[in-house]
Amino acid sequence: MTKGNNPWGMGLGLQLFFRQTSKFKPTIDLTADAYLEDDKVSRLNTDATAINDLGGMVNLFAGASYNPIKTVYLSFVAGPSFLGGETKLGIKPSLGFYFSPNQKFTGKVSYINVFNRDNKTKEDFGSICLSLGVRLY
Repeated sequence: MTKGNNPWGMGLGLQLFFRQTSKFKPTIDLTADAYLEDDKVSRLNTDATAINDLGGMVNLFAGASYNPIKTVYLSFVAGPSFLGGETKLGIKPSLGFYFSPNQKFTGKVSYINVFNRDNKTKEDFGSICLSLGVRLY
């Protein structure tokens, strides 16, 4: 008998920067991810119970971003992560860049860490995110 695992997924997100002349900007980051692929490997806790399969996750984070130069930004956001019917604390540091000085298109590399995802082992859940975006206004 095998239990699904989540080696990759895809999602949709909205990142809101509050426009200010300062290099530091308040930031809101909302993402919803679905984990579609299972690798069919059975994973068990130390007490031989199955590790819960994760089908998706929604994050509602807030924090700040820092623009050292016009085409690059660093951000750190934190807040609730909703996964598997539970609410956990998550963090998301990111490195973002703009493809042009007018800041219309962006790319970002992030790491999401959800603390204590598994109640029995207290292990965290981590994922690497690669994002492409377009400024809406």
